[in-house]
Amino acid sequence: MKTVNHWIGGKTVEGASGNYGPVTDPATGEVTTQVALASADEVDAAVQVAKEAYLSWGQSSLAARTKVLFAYRALLDANRDAIAALITAEHGKVHSDALGEVARGLEIVELACGITTQLKGELSTSVSNRVDVSSIRQPLGVVVGITPFNFPAMVPMWMFPLAVACGNTFILKPSEKDPSAANKLAELASEAGLPAGVLNVVHGDKVAVDALLAHPGIAAVSFVGSTPIARHIHTTASANGKRVQALGGAKNHMLVLPDADLDAAADAAVSAAYGSAGERCMAISAVVAVGAIGDELVEKIRERAEKIKIGPGNDPTSEMGPLITAAHRDKVASYVKGAADQGAEVVLDGTGFTVEGNEKGHWIGLSLLDRVKTDSDAYRDEIFGPVLCVLRAETYEEGVALINASPFGNGTAIFTRDGGAARRFQLEIEAGMVGVNVPIPVPVGYHSFGGWKDSLFGDHHIYGNDGIHFYTRGKVVTTRWPDPAEGHVGVDLGFPRNH
Repeated sequence: MKTVNHWIGGKTVEGASGNYGPVTDPATGEVTTQVALASADEVDAAVQVAKEAYLSWGQSSLAARTKVLFAYRALLDANRDAIAALITAEHGKVHSDALGEVARGLEIVELACGITTQLKGELSTSVSNRVDVSSIRQPLGVVVGITPFNFPAMVPMWMFPLAVACGNTFILKPSEKDPSAANKLAELASEAGLPAGVLNVVHGDKVAVDALLAHPGIAAVSFVGSTPIARHIHTTASANGKRVQALGGAKNHMLVLPDADLDAAADAAVSAAYGSAGERCMAISAVVAVGAIGDELVEKIRERAEKIKIGPGNDPTSEMGPLITAAHRDKVASYVKGAADQGAEVVLDGTGFTVEGNEKGHWIGLSLLDRVKTDSDAYRDEIFGPVLCVLRAETYEEGVALINASPFGNGTAIFTRDGGAARRFQLEIEAGMVGVNVPIPVPVGYHSFGGWKDSLFGDHHIYGNDGIHFYTRGKVVTTRWPDPAEGHVGVDLGFPRNH
């Protein structure tokens, strides 16, 4: 059986704890790989390697860093298919979706390639008599990224390219459910010329995470995952004196006004709710239909959802793959099975779906729930699967109030032809990312990604300017030099005394 080991100091390091976790092919249900799970001692060893590498990398020139990043970008581009294949094999998403994940990660590598302009300081001259003040940004030291299973390449690339471009060294703790993509990213970085110890990958479970959160040699922690874990990461790492950005869960709403193009809205709802099997924090999981358009919109969504082809991710005809584990599949199914008892109308029930020849895979079909109540489990919880809830509102104001009452504030969208309504929505809605006739408003790399309320813990969003500020700290230098023409100090430089 294949074993995924750690990547520390520019090379593969075999696990020493004796503990391994299973990695399953979601399409077949078979365990294909085992991943080493690090002990606290192994975590400490990785931190020491990263600290040693920081002594030189933190002082390296911007030209040296960007040279590596440009080479890295080229290698990632050349290896898109190989990285996507690893994602499909361990996560289950279809190959085209996996390629899209790599492309979005590449956006942040490209941003990191331009770090020279982002790290420019500021200078104010003559703020007082021969006094100048300058502001600069410097790296933090050793920083950590703890990333989720749903985007095993993209989310790590949202973190470490900017972190190392700013001069930090990095320890990545990816999900143990699909670990191979992380190692591939690190191997390619080494091939691009990144010095040993600058980017390290430590695999593990809660033992490794707790060791990272408590380690005094770590300056900052980035995290993406569920809200309960994000809250724990933020509380624990902050208590240990670390800077933290912890992105949590979501319940993203799409408000559809009566004037909207319903065909476009239905297309958007299907792609945003069921793409990547709903396993993404920016999935639309709740559609709020305003006024009399609800029945027609639900019918249009149903028609489109029934045509989605579900199958193995490596089948080019598949449009949606399986869920990551059987346990997660069963949890998602439980929300659908209990929906009717909590007042919802089950328009589509995908809980009995399977794929012939791969019956042991983690399959589930598409589910559509209408007239969902706001106090139901299917609405309150982040399901993280291909389940779309439709709620009804009589007015725009009622729809906005419903959305703003949610404890989550990651992303939201409005579908309308009315520019005035769209403008009001983007100002009145309580969410960090807003789409206007765009169902999944994930910002491009040079803007920052992050939510409000229980979707973010910490002060900084991820990547973009916020990401650069997170991975650096400011320093202000106030300087006063005597004029060489005023009095002799040391060597006479020949300045006229009457200057």
